[in-house]
Amino acid sequence: MAQANQTNQTTAARWLAKADLASPFTVPKTRRAWKGTRREVRAQLWQLLGKLPPRPRVPTVRTLSREDKGEYLLEKFEFDNLAGATVPVICSCRRTPPASHQPFSTATGTEANTTWAGRVVPHQRSSSSRRPALVKQGYVVIAIDAYCFGERNGAGPGGPAEKGAAGEMTASKFNLWAGRSLWGMIVRDDLMALDYLCSRPEVDTARVGVTGISMGATRTWWVMALDERLKAGVAVCCLTRYQDLIASEGLKHHGIYYFVPGMLNHFDTEAVVALAAPRPLLFQSGETDGGSPVEGFAPSRQPFAKACNVPRSVRQVMASVA
Repeated sequence: MAQANQTNQTTAARWLAKADLASPFTVPKTRRAWKGTRREVRAQLWQLLGKLPPRPRVPTVRTLSREDKGEYLLEKFEFDNLAGATVPVICSCRRTPPASHQPFSTATGTEANTTWAGRVVPHQRSSSSRRPALVKQGYVVIAIDAYCFGERNGAGPGGPAEKGAAGEMTASKFNLWAGRSLWGMIVRDDLMALDYLCSRPEVDTARVGVTGISMGATRTWWVMALDERLKAGVAVCCLTRYQDLIASEGLKHHGIYYFVPGMLNHFDTEAVVALAAPRPLLFQSGETDGGSPVEGFAPSRQPFAKACNVPRSVRQVMASVA
């Protein structure tokens, strides 16, 4: 078994050595140069995501229910993403604005296979416990189901019987033929949810944050890289350099949605994360998480710290987990 692992590792290294991959990303020394580089990197990322359909200024939502939970209101609605799919949304907010009549702060939530409102069993308890705490602090909390997850599991072009990894694969195949990536479409839905959130009159658009765990963590730092409206983020359990993931034989830990065609010809993870600077961004990762090998954790954050010019703006929390 050990011999087989060694052989696989050698093969991974050999593939990496022979591939046309980008060098580690570095941040220019001057602020002026960084502004130009930042603009170029962001434009390249949009190209890599593919030919995404244009977004409306604000998506039109259809309210499904509105429930008084005592300390907060729980709204369920949906919107058409204008790409053939309906996006389920849950929003939690106070029944009335704070006494000062100041707009609410906001947070968007994204997770691997659930939303903050606890719609999917695996994270139901932790999700539902966070929502009231954030609402009490004055946040409007919004969460959507990503393609192939939650209520959208079985809602792809393969039909309702095709779920899980099979559904993700079919959705990815369709989008590749359409000249775009499944990941790009997932991020597009997140940004449509953000567009809607910022249109609500009670929302303070100068204080919008985003958080997520696992797949949602990756969505967190991607949307922060692409959209300046997000002022802070918390990404839990999914950060490493893509090349370190390959070297550690970890590609099997991620679904097909995770992969952006041509990405490593231009950038690795650190280039995406760096675009979030100088906004505060908290990363949390387990040191034995196979999907986020620790060897690629610090290198993913270093350019971000340099771009912030305040190393302490990047905080690291490592924990031993089973």
